[in-house]
Amino acid sequence: MTFTITEQAAAFYKKELNLNKGDSLSFYVRVGGVGSGGFSAGLYKGKPDIEYTSVEKQDITFCIHQDDMWYFDGMTIDYHDDYNEVTFENSRIGSVINPQ
Repeated sequence: MTFTITEQAAAFYKKELNLNKGDSLSFYVRVGGVGSGGFSAGLYKGKPDIEYTSVEKQDITFCIHQDDMWYFDGMTIDYHDDYNEVTFENSRIGSVINPQ
């Protein structure tokens, strides 16, 4: 099980959340995203308490708890400067808001 976070997304999170070398940021599945009634990605600073998958970029460890990998497996987390937003795309599940 894998996920990708681009250099641009890692740099965005590092800057916006004042992350330092060695810090960790964890993603998790949120139910009932704003206006969607579906799923979205939440995040918090730190590592999960139990088994997780991680990727290191820009000296930051990005983590996903094993129980949330059904959503993030195959996902690319990217940042688009033109729109000033982070995007979450996963061709494996199609719509990340309402996965089938």
